[in-house]
Amino acid sequence: MVQRRNPSPKHVAGKPRVPRGLAPFDVRAFLDSAGISRRIVRYARASVVFAQGGPANSVFYIQQGGVKLSVLSRRGREAIVAMLAPGDFFGEGCLAGQLLRMGSATALVPTTVLRIQKGAMMRSLHEQSALSDRFIAHMLVRNIRIEEDLVDQLFNSSEKRLARTLLLLARYGDEPTPGRVLPKISQDTLAEMVGTTRSRVNVFMNKFRKLGFIKYNGTLTVDSALLSVVLYD
Repeated sequence: MVQRRNPSPKHVAGKPRVPRGLAPFDVRAFLDSAGISRRIVRYARASVVFAQGGPANSVFYIQQGGVKLSVLSRRGREAIVAMLAPGDFFGEGCLAGQLLRMGSATALVPTTVLRIQKGAMMRSLHEQSALSDRFIAHMLVRNIRIEEDLVDQLFNSSEKRLARTLLLLARYGDEPTPGRVLPKISQDTLAEMVGTTRSRVNVFMNKFRKLGFIKYNGTLTVDSALLSVVLYD
């Protein structure tokens, strides 16, 4: 029997799930009320939250909106590492001794984040076991997502990679509704994320639309039926 290399339906969206035995914990409410040294920062669409090579001295938590993480090569080529949504932490590399940012973070849409100073976050993780448990769970899910992305790039076609990317952006599994509206994102950006050309993305997007997997109406809506493309062998 050939083992399926595609991500399972439960994992395809990269949803931050709570491992069994981990008590429910409202991270946002805790950060809002625990007196942690942090401040709320609002960014307009396309604003830079932090730039590659800048000082790594804070951890960020998304309250509203979305953030793109990317890396720029010496030749000026940009690679998109991740697309994040409300409930996600980022910039946590500073907690592991990172002095400079290894990549950049950019707001995809108008975005509100909590910016938490490194020292305050370190103290809170030591003193608050509930926050520490949730943060560790977040990091484990992030690592699983990176492994799935690598498998996706190595073994799947560009059509499957695009389908999975759209499902990830739609946060498949987070909502009980059959469709989810995506933040505004260009086909050029999708091509960078998938690792293909814009023309091929356009072909696949038109195919998905004709099959009823996505809808264009000023915004892009992804139907959960798109999962069939990812799971098809």
